[in-house]
Amino acid sequence: MHREKNKLKQIVQTLIDATNRHDGRIHTTFRTDGGSHRTIELRRYQTCRTFRNRDPAGREIRSAFVPGEGFESLLSSDYSQVELRIMADLSGDEALIEAFRSGKDFHKYVASLVYGIPVDDITSDQRSHVKAMSYGLAYGLSTYGLAQQLKIKPKEAESLKNQYFATFGKVHEYLESLVSSAREKGYTETIFGRRRYFPGLKSPNRAVRDAAERAALNAPIQGSAADIMKIAMIRAYDALQEANLGSRLILQIHDELVVEIAPGEEKQATALVKDAMEHAVTMAVPLDVSTGIGSDWQLAAH
Repeated sequence: MHREKNKLKQIVQTLIDATNRHDGRIHTTFRTDGGSHRTIELRRYQTCRTFRNRDPAGREIRSAFVPGEGFESLLSSDYSQVELRIMADLSGDEALIEAFRSGKDFHKYVASLVYGIPVDDITSDQRSHVKAMSYGLAYGLSTYGLAQQLKIKPKEAESLKNQYFATFGKVHEYLESLVSSAREKGYTETIFGRRRYFPGLKSPNRAVRDAAERAALNAPIQGSAADIMKIAMIRAYDALQEANLGSRLILQIHDELVVEIAPGEEKQATALVKDAMEHAVTMAVPLDVSTGIGSDWQLAAH
């Protein structure tokens, strides 16, 4: 508890320090040379990724972000399950691709396949466990890490992982190929060919090698998500400019874009940004974007 509060205090202080003394606002700086996973990084906002809607403190901090003078609201537009969609596309796993195309609750659908029972019979625990597994694989989470996250025994986590791979065999093959390819080449690539090197794969220290292997699993998926977001940002910016709108892109954080909406432009700006994000790339699984409008960043959450 103390650690979390201290971290929150540091985040708030960082935001206060970043406030421009002339206008009392925080000005974003878009960079393309920071971070090994993300091609776009707003350094001042790195820690804002911890501001989740379900966290009371996070909600309170988000509510402090409001549109500037001359703008009436904020648009929050973010990708839904982008890492998992990339994993489905890159692995070519038909069952996982169909899970997205089914139109049903994705995590319940996947859980029904893993546990071999009807979707309607899936419990909330089963759904949350399989959801954690799906994201755990995309983020390179170890079996032990998964067990800790779900508060279950490592053997149970291992069993769940085996069930998952038995259901989605091509996902297993794809993830295994990433590590073997990284060992051979020394690097992994995103869908656009951006490389990340892993010298730790040849380290005599097992802990270092294990960490490098997990990172090698994670990099192509997270790196591809970063590439897609960069393209989406450029498309969204261009779309707003070409439509001669006063609304403007002000923030990118993780898989979310935030736009200041000028008076009377809510519907048009939302449609343009959503289209720009959803058509940033073409994959086997379509990109899905959720949007929300509010008088502050928290009220725009969806």
